[in-house]
Amino acid sequence: MSDKINTRIYSILKDTFGYENFRDGQEDLIKRLIDKEDVLAVFPTGAGKSLCFQLTALLNEGSTIVVTPTQSLIDDQKRHLEAMGVKVSGIHSGKNYGENVSEWKQFQSGISKLLYLTPERLMTDRMLSALKKLKLEMFVIDEVHLMWGWGESQFKPQFKELSNLKSLFPNANIAAFTATANEAMRNNLSRQLSSKGMSMVVQSSDRPNLSLSVKNKT
Repeated sequence: MSDKINTRIYSILKDTFGYENFRDGQEDLIKRLIDKEDVLAVFPTGAGKSLCFQLTALLNEGSTIVVTPTQSLIDDQKRHLEAMGVKVSGIHSGKNYGENVSEWKQFQSGISKLLYLTPERLMTDRMLSALKKLKLEMFVIDEVHLMWGWGESQFKPQFKELSNLKSLFPNANIAAFTATANEAMRNNLSRQLSSKGMSMVVQSSDRPNLSLSVKNKT
């Protein structure tokens, strides 16, 4: 990675997100994404996984699709980024037709480089056809564990269809994130999302400020 790109990474980190330094694992993950690796990242809650794909998306020349399971998560991340001056688009059924059209036009024109979608909104013929006309560099799948187990139930069955993204958009890398995935789940997800397998970045879930104890009932 060139010194110029490295300088830009730290510039965005400070000027946009307000941080001087990365947390453990963040910088390594971002550099893998910039190098166009397909990556499965297991970061505990609060470890800053969202910053990794958000910063990468701002650095990339092309656009990024972020797939997240609920409308509330889309709205929360959109508000958070816009408060920092980042243009973001989000489309979901909680908005009216006119609002969604406006969000799409903002993304299509390049005003915003991130588009947040629920899996059921993304995996439609109409949306996929529209996205194929754009320069997409990365697909982010948040809460990717829903593809395994939960994704097979009636809750968000479209999560299973995300395994088709790599064949539909071979030039875009896949970045999958979760806070909970054991080794068997990680291997299963890696096979589903990338024919060549995915790089894995696993952070310890140890929380030294938390403890568990068991006592006999009296």
